[in-house]
Amino acid sequence: MDAWRIWNVRAIDPGSGVVLEHATIAIEGGRIAEVAEARGDAPDGAYDGRGRSALPALIDCHTHLISDTSRSPGFGPPAALTGEDPRPRELGYLLLARSCRALLASGVTTIRDVGSNDDEAIVMRRAVELGLVAGPRIFSCGRIVSATSPGGRMFGTMYSEADGPWNLRHAVRAELRRGADFIKVMATGARSVEREDPEPAQLTREELAALVDEAHRLGLRVAAHAEGLDGARLAIEEGVDTIEHGLSLHREPALLERMAASGQVLVPTLSTFHDLAERFADQWVPRLVDQARRQLEEAYLTLEAAQAVGVTLAMGFDSGPPGSEPWELVRMAEGGLGPLAALRAATAGGSAALGCSDLGRLAPGAVADLIVVDGDPLADPRVLLRPGRMHLVLRNGVPIAGRELEPTTLNGQPRPPDGAETPEPKGQRSCCMPAGGA
Repeated sequence: MDAWRIWNVRAIDPGSGVVLEHATIAIEGGRIAEVAEARGDAPDGAYDGRGRSALPALIDCHTHLISDTSRSPGFGPPAALTGEDPRPRELGYLLLARSCRALLASGVTTIRDVGSNDDEAIVMRRAVELGLVAGPRIFSCGRIVSATSPGGRMFGTMYSEADGPWNLRHAVRAELRRGADFIKVMATGARSVEREDPEPAQLTREELAALVDEAHRLGLRVAAHAEGLDGARLAIEEGVDTIEHGLSLHREPALLERMAASGQVLVPTLSTFHDLAERFADQWVPRLVDQARRQLEEAYLTLEAAQAVGVTLAMGFDSGPPGSEPWELVRMAEGGLGPLAALRAATAGGSAALGCSDLGRLAPGAVADLIVVDGDPLADPRVLLRPGRMHLVLRNGVPIAGRELEPTTLNGQPRPPDGAETPEPKGQRSCCMPAGGA
């Protein structure tokens, strides 16, 4: 399918806000060749969209592609029983392949992995590149660079600990050697670690400046986990490319204005605060739950404050199970952004976070990653929660998922009715890893 055409769709480009009600989209060599008004009869061989909506596929800019199912109750195998034959570690890669298929089915064709155990995301990136499994385009940070911290005990091989400016430079080089596409750094502690305080900066200015300088010198972007204001301030002032979480920024509007002026991207990750404050509250240390409830309120305040001054926003789910990513888009829309801005965050905003201008757009020259859905997500973004309405998912111009390609769901069960929503993530954790990822 090197060259083909989609006919009779509502073409939505959230980045520009342009909508064509009766459009045709030409695809050549994996890229969009034309977006124009559809006139006359459909040419032979064109895909008839029947008036559905076509828009860029979704980009999840904050995910942990891991085989642990802590935040995905019911997605993986049942919990092991006492006396059961030990399960091979390699089974985890089959679960990762299933995660990749679920991401595609939800309309996500690009993810930014912000930390995985045992370099699982890097392995899966290679498997997708080689065509061994169907999956989204994967950008991975390798391991999260952190100061020596309690989180290192908690997250194990997801972390790479370093102290002092030159060790931070070495950590950047080590992640590049490991296969990282960008660098993720802990500018503050994590809300999910009892012995860490997420308010103060975790690194000194000299340490963070050395890391950012080394990454940028080597052509790597930097994502900074930043919850408290001091760490967020340092990260913004030292020139990181994206702020992850950033919930405290509403307290200092000048920092948001600086982000807007410099093009730094905020990835709010609303869903992860819902996880700790609500979904898994009975599993957590009470102090962390109380803290998460405060942070949840702050995250929504920052979301609105950031939009008000023009900060570029990107969607990051930071939750589970895989395939539920549109819930983050819906929370952003209903939390103050409105549908268009939320869709922009999930497409063009993700492109900005990645530094890849040819993703997340419905325009000539852009990579042909598209979704075709029943309904109008500008009127009701919840249509993206309904698997039965995801008719076609394209990656590099090739249909790779969607209702028209799947006679059953990923679990082999009868397809849900067209109007059925992906349920809001709920349930108990089935494994031991903390559900509030970094």
